[in-house]
Amino acid sequence: MNNDNAIINRVPHIILLYWIIKIASTTLGETGADMFSMTFNIGYGYTIVIFMALFLVSLGVKLAMKRYETISYWFLFTMTAIVGTAISDYIDRTLKMGYAAGSALLLTLLLVVLGVWYKTEKSIDVEKITTTRAELFYWMAFLVANTLGTAAGDYLSDNLEMGFMFSAALIAVVLVITALLHFYTKMSGILLFWIAFVLTRPFGATFGDLLTKTHEKGGLDLGTIGSSIFFAIVLVIALLREIHVEKSKVVKDFAL
Repeated sequence: MNNDNAIINRVPHIILLYWIIKIASTTLGETGADMFSMTFNIGYGYTIVIFMALFLVSLGVKLAMKRYETISYWFLFTMTAIVGTAISDYIDRTLKMGYAAGSALLLTLLLVVLGVWYKTEKSIDVEKITTTRAELFYWMAFLVANTLGTAAGDYLSDNLEMGFMFSAALIAVVLVITALLHFYTKMSGILLFWIAFVLTRPFGATFGDLLTKTHEKGGLDLGTIGSSIFFAIVLVIALLREIHVEKSKVVKDFAL
């Protein structure tokens, strides 16, 4: 049995299932944000306010738990994806900064957050978070990274006129290369994680746009509501698998 005084980790380990859930969550973040801001005509500003409030409440709950729990973690993560999409669209379309300038601003902000995180905690290890302060940096970096990923994906598909399908395919190739570098080279695992983390966001975003946008805009015109429901179902199935895996670990640890 494990030592009762052992330090409790607050975040999941990064395995294949993590990336599957993340892509489903970030795609849902894209379609969900568009559903509220455009389909329901709430607007980017009100969408940000609503989901930022949900993000802050769920963040408070997660911090108070002081441990990793599948549902609370991924609900909070999905809030960062939805808020990130709305903020990115607000920067581009309401503030009219454009996706290039917005991406540059968000990349700078992400580097600042990571830099302060490292200087304060002496580590930016995303698989071992054991204090409230470290977890705050963790979620701040995730929120900025998800916003950056949305802006970068829109920059590729819209500003560079690559289209949703080609953009998603291009990002998928880069993600495969990143995975190969992880398994077959000695490159920094933390660096490769953040590359993959940022890139899976525009992959999900462009794939979501491919499904929801009209034929005239290069999409499949499946609509935001239907696409959001589909990815919500995919997310639930993946989360049920995650819960099963976590329960198996608990049983195994208890037996030891």
